[in-house]
Amino acid sequence: MQRYFKLVLKNGQPYINSVGLTHNGFFKTDLKKDFIKIDGEQYFSAQKPQFIWKGETLMFTARDFFIVDKGGLIATLLNVYNIVDANGSNFDEGELQRWMGESVWFPTNLLPSEYVNWTAIDANAAKLSFKYKTTAFDFIVRFNDIGEIKEMEGYRFMSAAKKEKWVCKMANYQERSGVKIPISDQAIWRLKEGDQVYAKFEVQKIVYNISEKL
Repeated sequence: MQRYFKLVLKNGQPYINSVGLTHNGFFKTDLKKDFIKIDGEQYFSAQKPQFIWKGETLMFTARDFFIVDKGGLIATLLNVYNIVDANGSNFDEGELQRWMGESVWFPTNLLPSEYVNWTAIDANAAKLSFKYKTTAFDFIVRFNDIGEIKEMEGYRFMSAAKKEKWVCKMANYQERSGVKIPISDQAIWRLKEGDQVYAKFEVQKIVYNISEKL
């Protein structure tokens, strides 16, 4: 933990309040289907858990969000027809987990706080315990030898009735605006048959404490 924060933050680093980023990459709408190209933009609030993500492909536009304590996913075909409009308590928890897992892009959010508590496991792993209002969950966070977070693993609803291991995997750390962050990110379902990658993003631009859209 100490290695990580010393590595990614400079002395006197102010807390990051908001974040805007753009990315490109590949995405699967189903684990049995092929990857498709996707471009996205995302905005985070750090003072209160909130984010909105918009991803665009040739065929559809998807919006993933956690806003005013509610999570959901909306996908629109050809910007006309809603083909997915998912919400409910499972999505509230799942989107909050996404916000927490993607906090590696604004790491002051990972410092111990009223929401975040850390417990050591061994030299290269720790448990992150998160609680926000009535929602609580844990991540097992694994670090490499120099202190970079390489993955965060927890349990997330894969269906309405069942949770599976869900992993955010990070790589290619670079310094942006004085903060060292992973530029490459993968979202993975860690199933009995092995890791199933369904999203691979590369950050193109990131701006901190934003006042307007990118």
